[in-house]
Amino acid sequence: MIHSTAIISPEATIGHNVSIWHFAHIREGAMIGDNCIIGQGVYIDKNVGIGANCKIQNYACLYDGTLLEDGVFVGPHAILANDRFPRAINSEGARKEEKDWQRGTIWIKRGASVGAGAVIVPNVTIGEWAMIGAGTVVIGNIPEYGLVAGNPGELKGYVDR
Repeated sequence: MIHSTAIISPEATIGHNVSIWHFAHIREGAMIGDNCIIGQGVYIDKNVGIGANCKIQNYACLYDGTLLEDGVFVGPHAILANDRFPRAINSEGARKEEKDWQRGTIWIKRGASVGAGAVIVPNVTIGEWAMIGAGTVVIGNIPEYGLVAGNPGELKGYVDR
């Protein structure tokens, strides 16, 4: 099911049995695995990879450099960023261009969950089955089964599947 208001690049790859809801935007080079749900207003940037059986909730933003393995949950309004030191202009005052930018990466492993409104900064890996609390700001790697909450995110304990 792809809603008529969704914007999907013809250069994106969409798996089987994927639901894409109202006003979602999926850019060129994005790859979405089988059986995924992409909620209303979700933005999936160019070259983002999403495994099978993932659920991306309403208004989440996943930027270039993001890779989700199978079974990942991303809560509403979560932001998976790709620029650790954002600026609109370079040091000479000119608008930054592609050559002025170093894209970071985010790798979220199988079964992990990112809570509503969480912000994940680039150059982090979130381990299998980890759980990120709502509103958490993740600035470093999270171990497998790690439970992280707060700003900045702190390891609070461990969860199971």
